[in-house]
This record gives sequence, C-alpha cells and structure tokens, in this order.
Amino acid sequence: MNKFVKFGLPAVTLALLGAGWWLGLAWAPPDREMGEVQRIMYVHVPLQWMAMMAMFINFVAAVTYLLRQSWKTDAMAEASAEVGLLFGTLGMITGSIWGRPTWGVYWSWDPRLTSEAILLVSYTGYLVLRRFVEDPEKRAVWSAVVAIIGAINLPIVWFSVRWWRSLHQVQSSPKTVDPQMVLPLRVSAFGMLALLIVFMVHRYRTALAERKAEVALPEALPTDDPALRASHSSKVA
Repeated sequence: MNKFVKFGLPAVTLALLGAGWWLGLAWAPPDREMGEVQRIMYVHVPLQWMAMMAMFINFVAAVTYLLRQSWKTDAMAEASAEVGLLFGTLGMITGSIWGRPTWGVYWSWDPRLTSEAILLVSYTGYLVLRRFVEDPEKRAVWSAVVAIIGAINLPIVWFSVRWWRSLHQVQSSPKTVDPQMVLPLRVSAFGMLALLIVFMVHRYRTALAERKAEVALPEALPTDDPALRASHSSKVA
C-alpha cells in the first residue's frame, strides 16, 4: 500500500490529468459563447470541487475530534485544511484568469467570489490559529470549533449562484453541456481527486508524526503509571 501511495498513485494522477487536459484542449469543442477561453474549465472546476471536498473533510474531522478526541482526527483536520486552502486558492486564481476575458475584470464582488474569498480567509485564520497555540490539546479543540464555524460558509459558496443574482454561471450538469465536454471534465476531476489524495496522505502522515512527537511522554516521567499511560494512549489511538 505504501508503494502504491508513493509511486502508483502519483503515476495515476499524472495519467488522468494529462488525459483529461489533452481531451479538454484538443478533443472537446469550444464553448458556443465563450469560445476557446472556456477550456480553462477543465482545470478550474476540478480544483474548486476538490477544495470543497477537502474543506468538508476538515469539518467532519473537526466534529469527530470533539466527539472522540484522537490525534489522528486532529492530524486529518490540519491536513485537509491546508490542502483545501491550496486547491481553493488555485481555483480562485484560475477563476480570475477565466473571468478577465469573460466578464472584463479579474475580480468582481459577485456573491460566489465574495463568499469564496471569505471561506479562504477563514481557513487561513484556522491555520494561523494552529501555529500560534502551543498547547496541543487547546489547539486541537479551539481549531475544531473554528473549523465547524467556518464550514457554515460551504453551502453558501455552493448555492450562492442560485440564491442571488450572480455573474457566475449556475452549476452545469451532463444534460446541459455538450457530451464531448463531459468526458474531459470527468477525467480531469478524477485526476484532481487523485492529486488531492496524494497531498492529503503525505500531509496527514507529517501532521500525525508531529502530534505524536509533540505529546510523547518524556523518559523521566513514570510511564508505569496506569492512569498516565491510559490518558496518553487514548489520543494516540
């Protein structure tokens, strides 16, 4: 399994992204209204999907930590927040590049863009909080609460184009786009999903190793104390 994550999954990622982007550039037709510039969709949309998925994983991990405290769920929360912020930032950048020839500006205080910017700022604050709180238990609890509050914005980002008048188009479906656009988008999305998993696995392992090293019992402590050992092992498990 470790060899697959280290070598196989990155290879699958490159193959899927390469195939999806080639199909999007060379095989799919240009958009009827936007023309060739629409092809950035095959990068922008999967980035946004994976950012939302990572942030939802962060929410689930935060809730799970508060219900059953474990350094594994805390590490998963940290890893998913970092990866989600990365994908979300790249998604916003590619969206701005797409918006310039489509809307005439790189940035507009559109409901979708504004709510997404607030979302990215909240996850930046989440990660800043984790850096400034030294006590690992307080850090885990406080950041879990912040993650849950920040996740309130996830449905707002998703439904903003339906709830308010927006420059941003409403989410498409396979029934509303050319079938030749569906396949490249799906292949690109699965490639971005594989990339998300690669990043998440590596960042999770690093975060968990940091937590275990941070809370490791000093050698001078009486580790034969059953109560002390039980308190330590319950979170590591």
